[in-house]
Amino acid sequence: MEIFTLLETLEDILEKSKTVPFTDKSIVSKNEILDIIKEIRLKLPDELKQAKWIKEERERIIKEAQKDADDIVKEAENRIISMIDEHEITKQANERKNEIITTANDMYREYQNNANAYVDGILKDVEDSMTKLVDALNSVEINLQGRIETIQEERKQLK
Repeated sequence: MEIFTLLETLEDILEKSKTVPFTDKSIVSKNEILDIIKEIRLKLPDELKQAKWIKEERERIIKEAQKDADDIVKEAENRIISMIDEHEITKQANERKNEIITTANDMYREYQNNANAYVDGILKDVEDSMTKLVDALNSVEINLQGRIETIQEERKQLK
């Protein structure tokens, strides 16, 4: 993920920055940090597009499973109509129809459960990635705010 690379770059900049003597403060290029933050913001929409694609894929899989189930039910109904002439055949057809409907419903539930599990897993990964990103950005923001406050305090002392 490019976002994590950018975050690592931010960390490297902070770790390699020159320190202010007798403090734990560092001197960093504000423009360099802001440029990296802008790049991170530009990369975020890709994560959101991926989540949207996952949602659409889930819906497609569910629709496909429903269509398969409908086709199986229609096939069963057509077989029943053609076999309705004889009682024994009708009885067997009803039994077969029920089996097919049960199978179709089971397949539909299985497709739906699998699709939901797949989408849930991917959404969880996206959520985890975005949570890590937000945490990292918050950490960078807190760090930068602390550095700004230090600079402001030092400027006050100079006046």
